[in-house]
Amino acid sequence: MTMIRTTALIVGAGFGGVAIAAELRRAGMHDFVVLEKAADLGGVWRENTYPGSGCDVPSPLYSFSFERNHAWPRRYAWQPDIHAYLRRTARRHGLLAHLRFDSEVVSAEFDSGNAEWRVRTAGGEEYATRVLIPATGQLSRPSYPDIPGIDSFAGPSFHSAQWDHDCELTGKRVAVIGTGASAVQFVPRIQPRVARLTVFQRSAQYIMPKRDRVYTPWQHKAFRTLPLLQSLDRLSFWLYGEFAQQALSKWPALTRIFLWQTRKRLRSQVADPDLRRKLTPDYALGCKRILFSNDYLPALTESTVDLVTEKIVEVTPRGVRTADGTLHEADVIIYGTGFATQELLAPMTIRGLAGRLLSDAWRDGPRAHLGITVPRFPNMFLMYGPNTNLGGSSILYMLESQARYIADAVRRLADHPGRYLDVRPEAEQAWDDEVQGRLAHSVWSRCSSWYRNEHGRIVANWPGRTHEYRSRTRRVDLADFRVYATSH
Repeated sequence: MTMIRTTALIVGAGFGGVAIAAELRRAGMHDFVVLEKAADLGGVWRENTYPGSGCDVPSPLYSFSFERNHAWPRRYAWQPDIHAYLRRTARRHGLLAHLRFDSEVVSAEFDSGNAEWRVRTAGGEEYATRVLIPATGQLSRPSYPDIPGIDSFAGPSFHSAQWDHDCELTGKRVAVIGTGASAVQFVPRIQPRVARLTVFQRSAQYIMPKRDRVYTPWQHKAFRTLPLLQSLDRLSFWLYGEFAQQALSKWPALTRIFLWQTRKRLRSQVADPDLRRKLTPDYALGCKRILFSNDYLPALTESTVDLVTEKIVEVTPRGVRTADGTLHEADVIIYGTGFATQELLAPMTIRGLAGRLLSDAWRDGPRAHLGITVPRFPNMFLMYGPNTNLGGSSILYMLESQARYIADAVRRLADHPGRYLDVRPEAEQAWDDEVQGRLAHSVWSRCSSWYRNEHGRIVANWPGRTHEYRSRTRRVDLADFRVYATSH
């Protein structure tokens, strides 16, 4: 099979892949390919089509700064509108010609002799690229709980990120395992039509009010006529997000403002004291992801809903058994159990210098300088890498920062053929020491969550404001890298 050559190869066509692809085009670089394992772009917004799927970041901020949308239907956009926006952005910025669908990357290996990555897909295609840019994200692979008998259930069962739209729920007994961000959205949507809904909760969630509203035609016209109005809207949300991020990462005492809002919401929406006790978290606010909803708590108060807090011990052909011996019979089981966030870039096999496996380098948890580069994996730049997730604000702001940094690196490498950049271990270590040191004082260090791995290391979140991250990724500092030249 013919080797396909390109300057840069991007893996994944979600928001991260589109962000870096658009940035490369905007910088005048057109020799790149985007490989996407599915038949369409969109990432999580292609996959998560469950009822009520939407964003908990306001639409003006959950969009690219270079591609404003003056026609968002509502302040908090739903999945179809976000997916349509991403498709439209790709089309307007000329990215469709660079996309290769149904192309799942299975391996990538760096060839130091030629200063290039050799990338292989499940379909047998081979690419040679100067720069490898994984943009698969932290929330791309659904995770199922480790429960005995999970495959023995006799009825339909599926993950919320793989919603079975052919499964009719009307009049059925439905068990929902998990009460995270997805369940908070789909539970209120399915509750009115099921016969019985049993929600299994491992830990209670902090629920903030979702100050949503539909944008009127007058507002759309105002945004188009006076773009500054939407810019001010975006700025206000960004400033609020910066405050939230700072409170969670550095000034936990300020989270009392959010705590008061969640307690007020719980008191006003749940009258039953026993149910309210079950729904009261026993950990610091912000330690786990804070959720936003106006209808989740009221849905749990309905007479057809049971909230179960007993530990699940097994799944049987008839339902879910808990530690108290009760078998909760069900016709359908829905898993709202999140994603495999600790296994970044899996199941791809990635080998760097001297054939070193990335999985070995990350044995104690993913880590990268600026969340972007890993020692001994030259010319590889991550989008949405370790410690770049946010507890507040919009991840798109972080993605744009990373895209600008990576585009700068690609331009430098394109200007110097036969060179490759390998981040210095001491630079990466200094960065990691700083980040982990700051995270130790954050609210995220106070409980177990998907932000942390089994060693207690916080591998997901960034410990500062998004503006600081943008400043520190403004451009590539060659002092952080060893610059090598090939002999060819």
